[in-house]
Amino acid sequence: MKQSAGTLLYRTVGGVLEVLLVHASGPYNRRAPWGIPKGLPDEDEALEAAARRETREETGVAAEGPLTELGFIDYTRSRKRIHCFAGPAPADANPRPTSWEVDRAEFLPLEQARRVIHPDQATFLDRLLEHLGRTESEPEA
Repeated sequence: MKQSAGTLLYRTVGGVLEVLLVHASGPYNRRAPWGIPKGLPDEDEALEAAARRETREETGVAAEGPLTELGFIDYTRSRKRIHCFAGPAPADANPRPTSWEVDRAEFLPLEQARRVIHPDQATFLDRLLEHLGRTESEPEA
């Protein structure tokens, strides 16, 4: 099974939790769901290091702070395991597509993110809320 690693960076703006997601480029992906910035680790590269590198390569945002492992999901059709690490986004984060693989990179309010994210990756949103000790509709205190 292929291994892939990515991040779920988050921030709060006006009491609304937002997460950084990307949309894959190419005409065949026009209607494809969004997802976390992720990719395959290089040989002998740790999963967390790969997640940080892929996020920077795809969005221009450096995930420099501490990250929390949110576990993994398996795509059964493509036989790929996606590992996710969550952490607060840098205060000056200004995401933009920085790779040919991505045509959009944006912070989306959690409610919107849930509507556009790959259905299997929605589990990562649930795990993030659990990690933060919040419910979906609960604003940050």
